[in-house]
Amino acid sequence: MDSEPRRICPRCLRPQVACYCAHVVELPTRTRVVVLQHPREADVAINTARIAALCLPSASVHVGVDFSRDPTVQALLSDAAAPPVLLWPGEDARDLAEHRPSSPVTLVVVDGTWWQARKLVRANPALAALPRYAFTPPRPSDYRIRREPAAHCVSTVEALALALGFLEGKPSAFDPMLAPFRAMVDHQIGCQERIGASRHARRSPDKPPGLPAVLHQRRPDLVVVVAEANGYPYDAQPRYPEELVHLVAVRLSDGALFDELASPVAPLYPTTAHHLALPAADLLAAPPLASLQERWSSFARPSDVFCTWGMHATRLASSLFQGRPVVDLRAAAGNVRQGAPGSMHDFAAWLGSAPLSPGARGRAGQRAAALGGLLRGLLAREVTPCNNAAPAP
Repeated sequence: MDSEPRRICPRCLRPQVACYCAHVVELPTRTRVVVLQHPREADVAINTARIAALCLPSASVHVGVDFSRDPTVQALLSDAAAPPVLLWPGEDARDLAEHRPSSPVTLVVVDGTWWQARKLVRANPALAALPRYAFTPPRPSDYRIRREPAAHCVSTVEALALALGFLEGKPSAFDPMLAPFRAMVDHQIGCQERIGASRHARRSPDKPPGLPAVLHQRRPDLVVVVAEANGYPYDAQPRYPEELVHLVAVRLSDGALFDELASPVAPLYPTTAHHLALPAADLLAAPPLASLQERWSSFARPSDVFCTWGMHATRLASSLFQGRPVVDLRAAAGNVRQGAPGSMHDFAAWLGSAPLSPGARGRAGQRAAALGGLLRGLLAREVTPCNNAAPAP
């Protein structure tokens, strides 16, 4: 006698016993969401782009590898009313927590494994040329049924919930998107436990991680670093790549200070001097970046551990770190707070830390003082160290 076929939910396409539709809520956005999904990911029952599409009326999912001849996708990528931006990490990606677009955009997200996603971006030059935005996740992914390639990687639905929170200026407004996701994960883990198939599960820690162990182990070597850029908005015409124009560093053990400017190669953007709280004449009269790099080599020690706040500063100064350990204190702050830490000053207020005495110029000097005080405050909390120090870029 034939067994009865499994009943499939026509909405989420999961078996009825695993349906998560009861947890789905619609979340309108001013941001249009376009998910470009690799064909292999479309066949995976536990892919999370489907969850995002059910929760977001503004979202559309397009399956393929080469979208150059897809008129629908091409129209979405050329809409001047909502210019497209790519959610993608990289050296030229702008940090959504600090540099979100001021007007509505089309958020393009690539869905697949990291290998599939990179292949898809390479296959679409128009996609690869889009302005890139990214963020630092405040906590590890809850996608415990698939192994992530690194601690900072998250699933597509988690990435969208965080990115939309930044874009819409409502940091927690899209957390309800994670309810069906977690229900799916919990059901899958329950099935694995019942049949003993746990070899693909990633063990969830009993408690959230604390500070990276390197912060406790090498306190005399800790250096806070703040980098500032001559940056052009994503919609500027013409648009030049970001350039490092001001670097401030403070060594906590002895207060040694580095405060240097570098003249930009591209024209100084009209608002850069204002945002950096520096005279435009000082920036334009500064020596070139090579001079800053030479002076930095005399300041930095082989044993230094560099501490930044957020991915943007980390990547802007990455060429100066030369393989030394780098810790993103915003990610560490998220672990300590067990959620989004907010801005540096928001977290310092929550922590109750006092800034160091400012010793450097401009906004970077103020931020370095705040970051140094914040780091001392974190260490004073005696958070249990973990072994997840961020690798150098």
